[in-house]
Amino acid sequence: MKKIVLLSDSHSYVDDQILKHVALADEVWHAGDIGDIKVADKLKAIAPLRAVYGNIDDKTVRAEYPLDLHFTLEGVSVWMTHIGGYPNKYNQRIREAIAKKPPKLFISGHSHILKVQYDQKLNLLHMNPGAVGKHGFHKVRTLLRFHIDKGEIKNLEVVELETRK
Repeated sequence: MKKIVLLSDSHSYVDDQILKHVALADEVWHAGDIGDIKVADKLKAIAPLRAVYGNIDDKTVRAEYPLDLHFTLEGVSVWMTHIGGYPNKYNQRIREAIAKKPPKLFISGHSHILKVQYDQKLNLLHMNPGAVGKHGFHKVRTLLRFHIDKGEIKNLEVVELETRK
């Protein structure tokens, strides 16, 4: 079993609230718009980091992290990208590929809108953890926590860090 913390859209921001959750995880996943590479460095100093770059990320972040990340963990195939869309509205760049070989778990960020939705057509779970940073229109900073165990995604939890004014 692996305990995962999933976040996105930090936009160069990290605080003790975020790091407290990362410290409880076996792995932390970041779905893009990291911002400053120092954010990634702080995260991976606490737990192994899997990340993709987003549209605001500079050449330093893009040199370290890919646009798309495909991997399998504990029997769950995962595809993570920053701008991916969601069921019935996948981004044009990935639409054909995801239909041909859907993962069990598809993760994207970008929208700053927390969304967990099952895609019955492709038999996959889509997760967008919302935005953990302070830049953007979102009112509540959020992340997701869950377990991956023997091919199953379990114990999904939405974490609200702060309501922004």
